[in-house]
Amino acid sequence: MNNKFKDKVLTQQEVREIQLKSLEILLYFKNICDQNNLTFYLCGGCCIGSIRHSGFIPWDDDIDVFMPRKDYNKLQKIWDSVADTEKYSCCEAEGRRNLVVNISDNTTTYINELQVDMDINHGLMIDIIPLDGCPSGSLKRKMQMFWALIYSLYITQIAPRNHGNLTKLIGGLMLAIVPIKGVRKKIWKFAEKKMTQYDIDDCEYITELCSGTTYMKNKYPKKLFSGVSYKEFEGHLMPVPKGYDEYLKMVFGNYMELPPENQRIPKHNVMFYDLNNSYTQYKGEYYCREDK
Repeated sequence: MNNKFKDKVLTQQEVREIQLKSLEILLYFKNICDQNNLTFYLCGGCCIGSIRHSGFIPWDDDIDVFMPRKDYNKLQKIWDSVADTEKYSCCEAEGRRNLVVNISDNTTTYINELQVDMDINHGLMIDIIPLDGCPSGSLKRKMQMFWALIYSLYITQIAPRNHGNLTKLIGGLMLAIVPIKGVRKKIWKFAEKKMTQYDIDDCEYITELCSGTTYMKNKYPKKLFSGVSYKEFEGHLMPVPKGYDEYLKMVFGNYMELPPENQRIPKHNVMFYDLNNSYTQYKGEYYCREDK
């Protein structure tokens, strides 16, 4: 397939093409991690897929992985010196309306509806989600989540849209109070420092603070991530958390049961994609259009 402009849900064939190209990114990322002693785990839908389907969930259209914060920070520092940066970029969260870094294939195009006005890397990507230490004390935990919310608001610069009108209103007011990007950056940098102050080694629990408000509430026993278990994923052995069963049950309940048919659809709103050509040739046509 050369390219597609989407105004409907992706077809099964289109999803499969995206999956296989995403798998290429994952395999390259894994190679970099193996060479540099970096730990990561398949998480969310990919973790379920590895257990239930030995690969992608048939309708899943992306790849997310967990990475301990220390490895996450190291990855960003070393990527440009150890990776093929002409083909793959490690993109920071800042300026992308995103909460995490991602690894993008520079030779492809995958434009999300929330980013059509942004002059950023629009290649197909996998998201790297950091894991942080979670304090046991109730007050410390509430403050950690408070700072995570502040971080989320000011780094994405978008008021929450799926958590009620009051939350959206408050978020919008907080952004309006601080309209200057430079000041917003100082705020989210400070919030990031506060929310990540708890080292995993010193904590009994682990949490994910950069996956949105629903998931940041989760606190996982550290023992679940004390090692990796390798499971088949599309013909390759991929790491999942040692305690994957308990982790998946905590988050998804009976994850071995298929959801209702009306929920078996891709979750991302791609406006345009081309898996054979770089996003750079589409500037002004499908993103950063002068008439928008």
